[in-house]
Amino acid sequence: MRPHDKIMLAVGVFFASFLACVAQDELVVLFVNQDGNGAAEEAYESVLRYVRAKGIKIYDQYRAHGNGTNAEAFLDLLCSAYNQSLVDNRKPHLVLDMTRYDVPSETTKSFTKLLGLPTVSGSFGQAGDLRQWRNLDAKREAYLIQVNPPYDMIAEVVRPIVNNQNISNAGVLFDSRVVMDHKYKSLLQNIPTRHLINEVQSGRIRYQLENFKKLELFNYFIIGDLKTIKTALDAGDGLESFDRKFAWHTISLDAGTPTTNCSKCSFLHIKPVQGTSTRERLQMLQTDYGLKAETPIEASFYFDIMLQGILAANALKSKYEGWDYTACNDYEEHMNIVRDLNLRTEFIKAGQAQGSSYAALTGGGNGRDYQDFSTSIQKIDVLNGAMKGNPVEVGTWRAGYDTKLVPKNETILRNMSAVTVYTIVTLEQKPFIYKDGMYQDKDGKWKEKFKGYCIDLIEEIKNITTFEYDIYHVPDGEAGNMDENGKWNGMIKELIEKRADIALGALSVMAERENVIDFTVPYYDLVGITILMKKPKTPTSLFKFLTVLENEVWLCILAAYFFTSFLMWVFDRWSPYSYQNNREKYKDDEEKREFNLKECLWFCMTSLTPQGGGEAPKNLSGRLVAATWWLFGFIIIASYTANLAAFLTVSRLDTPVESLDDLSKQYKIQYAPIMGSSAYTYFQRMADIENRFYEIWKDMSLNDSLSDVERSKLAVWDYPVSDKYTKILQAMTEAKFPKNMTEALERVRESKTSSEGFAFIGDATDIKYLQLTNCDLQVVGEEFSRKPYALAVQQGSPLKDQFNNAILQLLNKRKLEKLKERWWNQNPEKAQDCEKQDDQSDGISIQNIGGVFIVIFVGIGLALITLAFEYFWYKVKKNPRVIDVGPAGQAPTVPSKMDAGLTMRGFRPRLPFGGEQNFNRGGVPLAGVTNPW
Repeated sequence: MRPHDKIMLAVGVFFASFLACVAQDELVVLFVNQDGNGAAEEAYESVLRYVRAKGIKIYDQYRAHGNGTNAEAFLDLLCSAYNQSLVDNRKPHLVLDMTRYDVPSETTKSFTKLLGLPTVSGSFGQAGDLRQWRNLDAKREAYLIQVNPPYDMIAEVVRPIVNNQNISNAGVLFDSRVVMDHKYKSLLQNIPTRHLINEVQSGRIRYQLENFKKLELFNYFIIGDLKTIKTALDAGDGLESFDRKFAWHTISLDAGTPTTNCSKCSFLHIKPVQGTSTRERLQMLQTDYGLKAETPIEASFYFDIMLQGILAANALKSKYEGWDYTACNDYEEHMNIVRDLNLRTEFIKAGQAQGSSYAALTGGGNGRDYQDFSTSIQKIDVLNGAMKGNPVEVGTWRAGYDTKLVPKNETILRNMSAVTVYTIVTLEQKPFIYKDGMYQDKDGKWKEKFKGYCIDLIEEIKNITTFEYDIYHVPDGEAGNMDENGKWNGMIKELIEKRADIALGALSVMAERENVIDFTVPYYDLVGITILMKKPKTPTSLFKFLTVLENEVWLCILAAYFFTSFLMWVFDRWSPYSYQNNREKYKDDEEKREFNLKECLWFCMTSLTPQGGGEAPKNLSGRLVAATWWLFGFIIIASYTANLAAFLTVSRLDTPVESLDDLSKQYKIQYAPIMGSSAYTYFQRMADIENRFYEIWKDMSLNDSLSDVERSKLAVWDYPVSDKYTKILQAMTEAKFPKNMTEALERVRESKTSSEGFAFIGDATDIKYLQLTNCDLQVVGEEFSRKPYALAVQQGSPLKDQFNNAILQLLNKRKLEKLKERWWNQNPEKAQDCEKQDDQSDGISIQNIGGVFIVIFVGIGLALITLAFEYFWYKVKKNPRVIDVGPAGQAPTVPSKMDAGLTMRGFRPRLPFGGEQNFNRGGVPLAGVTNPW
């Protein structure tokens, strides 16, 4: 070897040894980043300035930066930077992985794990989401460290808000600064909340919010920078999405307060808060080391995580001696490179030494370590594009996966939650739905007010499932029917076109309706169709008992009475064997009855009563007359009694119509349902079915392909398919269908009698209510074509299951029975004091038998008049007169019977002189007569 070559070789060895010594003194870092993470790029430059100012030698020339579309291309970038470090004999001590997610993140993690490179990562992802670092052993987890960035953690505030406010639906929008790929499944896992998570599409936020509304999502979470939040709020204002039905939550890492052009809106804003020491440290880093802090918490996070990684690796440089580094091209699958380096412990120590660090590990491990920070939840009111007052803090939340929201003003926080408001369409049908005037809502709008069975029902359901509702009357006043073109009207149309969430009322469950909407379980019994008619009025008369016999008969009975009485008097007068003509013979009998004319009249009268006539005449001729009268009276009374009972009974048996068949068999009573009603649809379809069956039978009978034997089997004398409903529909058409309930009632009331006029056919509940509130109407016949009543919701609506559970609970608690009792038996509009309709099982009414009492009162009145007459006659007309007055001091003379010596008992005349005297005439004393003086 020439001397010159020896000199050159020695110089080369010297320089190589020098460079090796220098490299060993430097901390070599491989910095990996992806497009879109400028905050990490800027923070890395500030970290380099910071550590160099602290005297740490660092070599930072090995960098890999690319997009996330091609894993192989990104791996080439990594290997190129890494292999170059090996060629330069500057083997990396630390890989700073600031990739965010997706291909760059997974590629970097696979690269560092396989080659055994100590790494600090700030990528997004919870435990289980880091596929390449999943299930690391303890040694690898000691030097492969991942800490979740702030935007990964700030999104977790959605979960405690949903729990705190009991939110049942949510729409989440996030911008490019947030990664939600791994949160679609986990963000609201195991929470009964329907939700949709979408990334903001440039220029399409309004469309995305409209889609949320169509999907009935009314609780909005906007996660991103203040610009994204402003765009979303402005779009929501244009969609009128700031009433009580909606709730807005804006979430950002930016330090400022959102602005918006909303005319009037309120929302909750969640942002991080910094302590005094943290804020002072950040200001120092900005001033002294050029840390750009557009989003302070994000900049601080990347600065701290890289700084702590560098400090930890620098403290462990001696541990790297003797490590073998395998080039990318030399790596084989059977290699299992594991380092013995506890980078995690030194990382934690470095964070503690920094004091106010945003990257302090929580000790949970990869996918569970995160930036520890607190947030403030503020209520912001905006009026005409300007903030109204200062933000009001209503709560706080500390970053974490299972931390709870801490309320500070529960009242405001509760009022800021979205009220679940359903739109209800209804149709007035008493007693299920009544219109009850108007009321003014919070916005000053006048709306219709309703009451009734269904309103009480929805209130009970509301108490179970917790919601509010706006209710309106269906514009066309129809329940919902399908026309020949398959188009719907009424409440069904409102549900189909999604103007209403619920159809509330007496809505029948029908097969064709179930094809386009969903019904809940029935809330009411099976309800059919029945008949309403005018209540018959049975004519009544107080003297109806007199109408049993004709007037001529009554006159003949009266004539027979007087004639028999007179004849009995004549026989007793002239018969020699009568009492009055034979007194001596009957002087020993206890009863001595002289049948004068008065006694004969009394005897004949009392003989017609159960009391009997008393003692009969003594003479045979008189007894024959009495026996004849008794026989006559027995026959007359028996005939009268039998005819009276039959007469009163027959008058209550006049019920000409008792069923639909009875209606169809007569012609005096017209009948029809309301045009377009469910009853109308029923008869129309039944008639159509009969016609179809007839056509089928006719086609079968006239089929030329049939053999004679087969045709003979179809040959019948009578038509085998009934045309009952065809004839009924024809009769209804001729009678003309009422247009509404008012017209139907007018026609029923105009009926002359119950056997001539108009009968209305409709839903049994409608007709029973009309009978309940009107005294002149009655329900006739049994119900037919019975169907249940149920609530209707949009097809596929989750309300179906919620309402099913609520209705079943109400059934079990018997609350629906109480509602039925309230709105039927205790209905305030129930007709009072209706005249009771005669029933065959009832007794004879006072209206028909009251004349008997009048007879009593008339008799008593006549008796009183007679008594007065008798008293007057006795006192005035029959007083005894004093005659033959003598001189003073002599007693007056007494009439002729005293002359005959008859005693006048109890007669004590008053004398003008004192003492007692015996009055006599002809020496006969007057016994018992004393002088009152």
